[in-house]
Amino acid sequence: MIVKDWCSYCGECAGVCPRNLILVKEYDLVFDKSKCNRCETCVKACPIKALELEVE
Repeated sequence: MIVKDWCSYCGECAGVCPRNLILVKEYDLVFDKSKCNRCETCVKACPIKALELEVE
């Protein structure tokens, strides 16, 4: 998962993550990529499309 430079840190992605893997901390997103199941719920919830999945 990549957070583009224009993330507004609104917390929408953290609020919808079914595994509670995303934490918004003062202009930073903290998440555990190893536990992500790539459901894309956070990507779809981002109002400014600042998130995308990494190509593996």
